Parts: sequence; structure tokens; C-alpha cells
Amino acid sequence: MSLQECYRELGGDYGDVMQRLPSETMVKKFVLKFMNDKSFENLCNAMNQGDYKQAFIAAHTLKGICQNLSFTMLYHSSVKLSDALREKTQDIETAKKFFLLVVEDYRTTANAIRKFESEN
Repeated sequence: MSLQECYRELGGDYGDVMQRLPSETMVKKFVLKFMNDKSFENLCNAMNQGDYKQAFIAAHTLKGICQNLSFTMLYHSSVKLSDALREKTQDIETAKKFFLLVVEDYRTTANAIRKFESEN
């Protein structure tokens, strides 16, 4: 699986990330490092504990990482979750629904990256 195929499978924008980062080698490095990032784990823990302030921080961090790496699908669901958890407009019921979407999108992203890593 090529890096471009990995991006297609995870719902990302390969062309966009190649404009943002200087080389495919660097993109590959950061894509693989994504699996070690704790934002998603922190998000899950915070949501499960009902700590919506920490959940917002984790969702916002995940959103930023996804934006930088052009993980478009996971970025969009993270934006929705982050917005629902924002303190001034917090909507916990909506956040819980978007959290399920983030979990699904994260799994799709992680599976594509694991497949890419195993084939390279």
C-alpha cells in the first residue's frame, strides 16, 4: 500500500498534506507517529469519566493534528465534537453522538495506518 492509497483509505487529502509538508518521507514519519499520540486515548477516558472540559481539550488537540496531517474524515468529526464540547455552547447529548462518530472515524484511520505500516 502506498502512502497515497493509505490516505484514500483513511479519508484524507494526500494532495493537501503534500503541499503542507516538504516531502513524502516527512509525511510518512508523522502519519506513523500519529499512532503514538495520546489525544484519542485521553478523549475516550475523559468522555467515559464525564470530564467534558478534558474531553474538549483532547478533541481540540485531535482536531489540530488531523488538520495538519489532512486526515479529512477524522478532522471533520473532531471539529463537530470539539464544537459540541465547547464550554460556552456545550451540548453534551450532541457531543455523545459526535463522540461515537469520532471513534468510528479514528478506527478507520488507525486501521489504514496499521495496514500501511505492515506493508512498508
